[in-house]
Amino acid sequence: MSSTYGKVDEREHAMLEARRKSRKRIAIIAVSLVVLAGVVMGAVFGTMANKKSTTAETNDNGDSISVSVKAVCDVTLHKDKCLETVGSAPNASGLNPEQLFKYAVKITIAEVSKARNAFTSSGDGTSMSACIELLDLTVDNLNNTLTSSEQGDVTLPELVEDLRTWLSSAGTYQDTCVETLAEYNDQESKTFGESQLKNATEMTSNALAIITWLGKIADSFKLRRRLLTAEVAVDFNVGRRLLQSTDLRKVADIVVAKDGSGKYRTISRALKDVPEKSKKRTVIYVKKGVYFENVKVEKSMWNVVVVGDGESKSIVSGRLNVVDGTPTFQSATFAVFGKGFMARDMGFINTAGPSKHQAVALMVSADLTAFYRCTMNAYQDTLYVHAQRQYYRECTIIGTVDFIFGNAASVLQNCKILPRRPMKGQKNTITAQGRKDPNQNTGISIHRCSISPLGDLTGVQTFLGRPWKNFSTTVIMDSSLHRFIDPKGWLPWIGDSAPDTIFYGEYKNFGAGASTKNRVKWKGLRFLSTKEANRFTVKPFIDGQRWLPTTKVPFRSGL
Repeated sequence: MSSTYGKVDEREHAMLEARRKSRKRIAIIAVSLVVLAGVVMGAVFGTMANKKSTTAETNDNGDSISVSVKAVCDVTLHKDKCLETVGSAPNASGLNPEQLFKYAVKITIAEVSKARNAFTSSGDGTSMSACIELLDLTVDNLNNTLTSSEQGDVTLPELVEDLRTWLSSAGTYQDTCVETLAEYNDQESKTFGESQLKNATEMTSNALAIITWLGKIADSFKLRRRLLTAEVAVDFNVGRRLLQSTDLRKVADIVVAKDGSGKYRTISRALKDVPEKSKKRTVIYVKKGVYFENVKVEKSMWNVVVVGDGESKSIVSGRLNVVDGTPTFQSATFAVFGKGFMARDMGFINTAGPSKHQAVALMVSADLTAFYRCTMNAYQDTLYVHAQRQYYRECTIIGTVDFIFGNAASVLQNCKILPRRPMKGQKNTITAQGRKDPNQNTGISIHRCSISPLGDLTGVQTFLGRPWKNFSTTVIMDSSLHRFIDPKGWLPWIGDSAPDTIFYGEYKNFGAGASTKNRVKWKGLRFLSTKEANRFTVKPFIDGQRWLPTTKVPFRSGL
């Protein structure tokens, strides 16, 4: 049947009208978004000094709340606390959101310092010592946030990722304090700690929420990120020349040897010679041998490089553990707090054994740290990726329960992950990630690794991880999973499910344990798209393209 020439079919006409209406709606939405973005940007980055803004509403006391105060407090998790504290800023109605953020950080420092003084005055030196150290670290990170945001040569949006990292870490340190008090089984101390830190933790969370919001606005306008802040700067030329050396052992500043052929017999003694807050690398060569010591790279020891004769030859060994009275945070055989730390060809062991429960081999709580061809060997809680940004390449991690755990932004790449036989009745869980706040930029990213059993694990259920906190974030990508991985994949922390707020991801894994057919049916478990997976690669997740090249540790920046 032929149709009349030139006549429009009614169905086709309806489709054309629908398309026109759709295009019109899209245009209206696009224009609205541009207008909205302009309004928000005006509020965020416009200069409002010496001008009174229109009041949006009043608080419980009948005082007016400025547009800027309402805008920043609306994005926080503790809005009433924000209105109470940030809203009390001098001339609050004349401050823009950037200025209110800086004020939020300033008053948080004062609140944390107040809490620290309360811990110091409590008189219980044993259980409170860890908290005092952790609150010192909290203040350090808050001070980094404040001083960096007040630099005149960079704008606040350019600093967002650093600021989020330091505020995320500040929150983690406070959480660790309360967790440490809980390990002493002293309810009175735990209650004391929670009450002293309530205001500080809420205010830290609010500052983090505000900078996260500002960062999203900045990203939407594709504002450039700064290449390097003064606070985390390393003398790149010195570092590059040094680390290009084919054998770091030959250019070492300090040699440690058990047989007396070096300057010192212990690593702890060698560390005392590290210049305070040095921007140049200090290389410590640790000759082969087993060093029975608990080593701590203090927060003032910047840019230390520890290089051994091999991960099975130069070994640091300890046995501190929770059962014998040392809290998890202080049990590490080797603990790192100094930024810019690097280790290669080293082994870190905790020999306490499975019956002693939490016993850490390596704890890292320092920013911009890298580990290359190292082994971390223990049972429960082997590798504590505590806080800040961390990278692990071609390392071997051995353990049983939650043996890669913490709340850093950490990437493990081309590593061997080896669950071993736990105590009778125990299940193996490879990860336990501790993200507690949705605005923290933390998580465990396992990329291009192999997960296989160390020895015979017949009869032992082994899971990829379990959610330690409500926003636990862990992804496993492009990795080889042995058949011993339980088909469910993931284990609940308690009960038979997990919070909907977690983010667990799997992407293009392979091997008999990689089948997702029988995985747990959790809302928070995702089988990632390429775009989603890319978020957890070295370049965006730990800002690795900026600082890893100077280490000369190989890395893959994307998928």
